[in-house]
Amino acid sequence: MDFLLSYHQKKIGVHLPDEVPVVILKPPELIPIKDLALSLRNALTQEPFVNFLQKGDQVVVIVSDITRYSGAEVFLPILLNQANKIGIPDKDITIVFSLGIHRPMNQEEQIKVVGREVAQRVKMENHNAKAPDLVYLGKTSRGTPVIINRRVAEADKIILTGTIGYHYLAGFGGGRKSVVPGVAGFETCVANHLLVLNPDYPGKHPRARAGILQGNPMHEDMVEAAGMIPPKFLLNTILSPQYSILQLVVGDWENAFYQGCKIVDQFFRVPIESQADLVIVSCGGYPKDINFIQAHKTFDHAFNALKPGGVMILIAACTEGLGNPDFLNWFQFKELEVMEEALRSSFQINGQTAYSTLLKAKVGKIFLLSELPDEVVRTMGLTPVHSISEALTQAYRILGDKPNTYLIPYGGAVLPWWGNVA
Repeated sequence: MDFLLSYHQKKIGVHLPDEVPVVILKPPELIPIKDLALSLRNALTQEPFVNFLQKGDQVVVIVSDITRYSGAEVFLPILLNQANKIGIPDKDITIVFSLGIHRPMNQEEQIKVVGREVAQRVKMENHNAKAPDLVYLGKTSRGTPVIINRRVAEADKIILTGTIGYHYLAGFGGGRKSVVPGVAGFETCVANHLLVLNPDYPGKHPRARAGILQGNPMHEDMVEAAGMIPPKFLLNTILSPQYSILQLVVGDWENAFYQGCKIVDQFFRVPIESQADLVIVSCGGYPKDINFIQAHKTFDHAFNALKPGGVMILIAACTEGLGNPDFLNWFQFKELEVMEEALRSSFQINGQTAYSTLLKAKVGKIFLLSELPDEVVRTMGLTPVHSISEALTQAYRILGDKPNTYLIPYGGAVLPWWGNVA
């Protein structure tokens, strides 16, 4: 049996012996929107959007950065044209890139995200989580200080754009996540992420995980914080693993978001009867495997499908390294309890990703096929490999030559789900 899996911007071959029992975890057949422009124009000429904008409004459109493709270059020209027809000229519209604590994008990257036409029409700026002029709006009921990008806080109307998919802590990406952490201050981002640790006893909060919204403290805090900024309208996409647009989610920033999450579940939540001895998973290529912090989302999703003590082969190029210069420092703590203690006393957002990585490395044997240096991979508690055949040889040495196997070609999109995952 031969398969092709995505690795950065190319495909690599995977050969599995015929006698190995393999199940491919993938979504059902997905059909992209045939006439996207017509569908979007129809949605944006309906009452909700037409009544949302008024002539004279200063409008901010929040757009995802280059690590989270959303189809912005496709939908933004249509969105701007419809705003123009309502009476909002381009000069009254600003795009703010929702970087959270990610690095700033350069001009070439900004143009790549929005398209050259849009880049020439409207003002664009990177959000800076540590800018000196951020605006304090109050605290959430969980105590998170809501500190927001000034341009966003002072706008008359906000349009949230992005894509809805699974998020390994917040349940789902998209919607309110454009605000927190997207355009929030560093202190806000930290306080919100700290909610993933259980307040009453050691370990992660059991509801702060992919595919769960109800009772998820991080999600509920995000919603409360997003409610404090000016009036908002949602335009989110739902993408296929190949990044074609399957559905548009347009309307009220909360209700439309929840509708979008249900659609994502219909497409990408894949029930499994049991966990497997061996899981082979690709992020789906660039940009989902641009760095390890992004690739970890795939790692977390696929881990649902792995038996304790099993083997995972994670295929993630990580051409831009780890994703944060401080990330590797967390692995000075070799034990989960010690790392958690350090996190609680001096929380850093990427520290919880390190904690989650170490947690999984303690449960299973993880082989990582990437461009990262071997010593970096080992420091994270993972085992570096340089080819699929090398990884499989080692996996069969551990598991025998006929392990129950799941193959996940698009791990960044698919969420394996079984009865013991609550």
